[in-house]
Amino acid sequence: MRSEVSPTARALLALELIQTRPGITADQLAERLGVTPRAARRYVAILREAEIPIVSTSGPFGGYRPGRGIRLPPLTFSQGEALALVMAVLDGHHDAADPSDTAGSALGKILRALPEAVAAQAGAVRLTAASTPDRGAARPDPVMTATLVAACADRVVTEIGYRSEAGNEWTSLVEPWAVVVRHGRWYLLCRAVDRDAVRTYRVDRITAATPGSATFDPPPDLDPVAELETHLGTGWEFPTEVLIEGPLEMCRRVLPAPAGRLTAVDERTTRLVGSTSNLYSYAEWLARLSVPFRIVEGPELRTVVRELAERMTAAVDG
Repeated sequence: MRSEVSPTARALLALELIQTRPGITADQLAERLGVTPRAARRYVAILREAEIPIVSTSGPFGGYRPGRGIRLPPLTFSQGEALALVMAVLDGHHDAADPSDTAGSALGKILRALPEAVAAQAGAVRLTAASTPDRGAARPDPVMTATLVAACADRVVTEIGYRSEAGNEWTSLVEPWAVVVRHGRWYLLCRAVDRDAVRTYRVDRITAATPGSATFDPPPDLDPVAELETHLGTGWEFPTEVLIEGPLEMCRRVLPAPAGRLTAVDERTTRLVGSTSNLYSYAEWLARLSVPFRIVEGPELRTVVRELAERMTAAVDG
């Protein structure tokens, strides 16, 4: 006969779920525990009565999270999990094999805390594996990143300093919505308060971040990744508009998202509207097209494309 699980045991199971899945909702907690949502909330209340800090937040990203001061249980990994962790860190951060590197130091601490039988294979891979750096990756300062992530979580208006790829510098008051990693680059998705416009800033180019006291509410049902893709090509120094003699789907396959917004004029023609801080990179993106195109707006881009075309022609004639 199956014994009944005590409320204390279920409360401890609830604590483990909250620690391993921060943001878990009462409904999700109830499903995992096999109880009603009302009972799940009662187990959370039991934890709080025992002076275990459990924080609850509302909204689309709300749920239960462990509060400050909870002592985490010892780390336990299988040999496969330890190896997968090392491989993931090396793949995304190629200096992680160096113990003087920040990520390398943290990885070393984790491996030293594991049993020798578990850590041996992972440690060997860490020492002997050679990975090629991703030249497009741009890892930001961890302290700056932590400040921005906290501002997003706390939903506080923040003043940032920024240096563009063209070398221009400015400050802006923003509502930080999310920090998104895309193809090895870290971006801050936000609303620029002074312009009332969505902006995407590379975190490695943010020179300062000062959270204020004013708070904000992000858009409901925000999809940070989709929103980032939509706005990667907006708000930079040099506006662009290009008419491409090719269908929309073909242009989407060839041109990267930072080039701007693509819309179909008709079945055979596509309009590209965007902006850039790096005119030469933008011209190189256009050069990938295998169909004719015409620059409608952007005198600076037109100058760079003409220069690039003359260099290519000179290389052939020479």
